[in-house]
Formats: sequence, structure tokens, C-alpha cells
Amino acid sequence: MDKIGRYEFLAEPFHCDFSGRLFMGHLGNHMLNAADFHSSARGFGMKYLMTIQRSWVLSRLAIEMTEMPQQYTKFNVETWVESAMRFFTSRNFAVVGNDGHTYGYGRSIWAMIDTETRQPTDIFSIDNGAINDWIVSDKPCPIDKGGRVKMSDQAQLVRTIDTYYNDVDINGHINSVKYIEHVLDLWPIDWYKEHRIQRFEIAYVAEAHAGDKLSFYREETADGEFCVRISKDDGVECCRSKVKFV
Repeated sequence: MDKIGRYEFLAEPFHCDFSGRLFMGHLGNHMLNAADFHSSARGFGMKYLMTIQRSWVLSRLAIEMTEMPQQYTKFNVETWVESAMRFFTSRNFAVVGNDGHTYGYGRSIWAMIDTETRQPTDIFSIDNGAINDWIVSDKPCPIDKGGRVKMSDQAQLVRTIDTYYNDVDINGHINSVKYIEHVLDLWPIDWYKEHRIQRFEIAYVAEAHAGDKLSFYREETADGEFCVRISKDDGVECCRSKVKFV
């Protein structure tokens, strides 16, 4: 089995925005599905981990696109493990058309947790560190890894939302992709008629659950660049995001 997975997806029309191009949230979902397909086929996926009270949890995700696939377009998400440490592993993505055209790339960091204690657990304890057999360190992923999203105290509260059934995933907390969708909803449609998302970053800090109120604080940190902080109603910060528009 190849160390690099390649999975075909379709830009379904109801997964595309008013411009006829794939929503960023749905692209993120395809990347997470590709990650699960890849890891499951190689013995360290969610289906197996759940049987031993373990789970993968997304810690960071960065997506940088030159363009989004248009509706009805078939495209592939390639994914591979770039490195692994005891508590974190890095996984990369490439979004490639059937004609070889590259739409963009993604970088992600994952932790493995104990589903009962919710604490990080040793990745190398799974099948005697079998993840090491699948590392690809020489395949380029030519986008920035990203870093800590820095914000000042001047960030403005722009929205507070409730969370419900559709926000929750298999891990019992607010779905990683739902945060992406909620962040991108902070700008009106008229903004998107004039701007395209070039890069999206998100770093997850703490879990939120159904019923939690999420408050979104936004700050413009450069021309076309915005940082967003999401906090629960008890003040605990859930995640931070950075969006670069062109």
C-alpha cells in the first residue's frame, strides 16, 4: 500500500456557494474524510481507535487555495503523514484535479486522546508505533505551517451563537468544520462577491459542547487579514482562526 493516499471527491452543487465553487467548510470536511480513509486503511483510524477508547482530535488546520473546485468537478485529496511525535502528528494534503491541476494545499496537526479522560495519549503505543512506517518526509507541501494566532485586546465582539445537535460530531464536541463555517459566516455575502479566501487557519484550544454559547471576537490585523477568537459563555477560549482574503 502506498504511503500517500489519494481519494476522489465531487464538488456537489449543494456543497457550493453562490459563485458555484466549493465551500471552504466542505473542502475541510473532505480533507478530514481523506485523513480518516488513509489512517483506517493503515490500521490507526478512528474505527479501530474507538474500540480501545482512543480517538484522533484535530489540533490545527491550515488551508491555502489558489482557487476552489467548481460545481460538478471531480477532484482528489491526497494526504500523507509528514511526521509523528509522542502526542502529536502532522498530516498534509494536496487538492489536485484529475487533469493534474493543483488547487491548493493543507497542513494539519492531530493529537490522540483517551476518550474517557479526554487527555492526550501516546501515539506510538498503537501497534508498536506503526504510524512510523507511513511517514513521508520528502513530499513537498509548499504552504506555511502557520503559527500562533496573535490578537490584541482590541478585538470586537461581532456575534454570539447557540450550539445544537447539528454542531456535534462523533467525539461528542463541536465539530471542527462547524467552527470553520461559523467563522466564515461573520462576513456578509456582499463581501464574498468582492473577495476570495486565499488562506484559512484554525487552532483548537478547548472543547465546546451542545448548548454552549460561542462568542466571536474579530480583529483586522493586516490588509485583508482577520483574526477571530471564539470563546464559550464561561470565558474559556475554544479556538482561534486567521483568514486571509484577496
